[in-house]
Amino acid sequence: MTARTLLLIRHGESTANVAAAAAEAAGAEVIAVEARDPDVSLSPLGELQAGALGARLRAALPADAVLFSSPYRRAVQTARFALGEEVPLLLDERLRDRELGILDRLTALGVERRLPLEAERRRWAGKFYYRPPGGEAWTDVALRIRSFLRDLPADRGTVVVFAHDAVVSLFLYVLLRMSEAQLAEHLLTHPVANASVTELTFDGSGWTLQAFADDEHLAAAGLPATEHPGQARADA
Repeated sequence: MTARTLLLIRHGESTANVAAAAAEAAGAEVIAVEARDPDVSLSPLGELQAGALGARLRAALPADAVLFSSPYRRAVQTARFALGEEVPLLLDERLRDRELGILDRLTALGVERRLPLEAERRRWAGKFYYRPPGGEAWTDVALRIRSFLRDLPADRGTVVVFAHDAVVSLFLYVLLRMSEAQLAEHLLTHPVANASVTELTFDGSGWTLQAFADDEHLAAAGLPATEHPGQARADA
């Protein structure tokens, strides 16, 4: 790949983000989501966050920037609320959120109570390598990202990716050549805020992180920043 600038954008706050926070606060075992993960929508706040993101992107993106998105509804909606329906958007299933398999819709408490053997297996394997039945390990998502990067167009300087918190973090893992321990520390100390922008640049020999989870555009629009560590609910 020869892109020189890569902008990684997490989707705006989703209805599942809100439901997960409510479930954790209430000590519930199951998250009351309204749809399967690919069909989860932005919350009303998430739509406003995406609009504020759009003001920033329209002022900064070159005309020949290439736009990619996870096919999941919340990511596509973020791109559309930000940049409009007419802007070409390339959907790539390799950018989808990590699949949780048997852990889907369960809070951390729900995993402990309903699937104690899986909870123990997860602790033994560790966050990075644990693969829930029917789901993916973080390493599986990293492989998807490596495949995506190999296929990026060679004639564009700026590539924009609308995706998810785990995907953004694993782009950094791949491009900055992190170790498992470095990624674990990063995940503990660097939450990816909703509708935030992470920027990397390539100088011909390697990638440099220029900005991480920048959401100043939300403050400028008078909107609250939200983090909602989506994958953390099943990987705490």
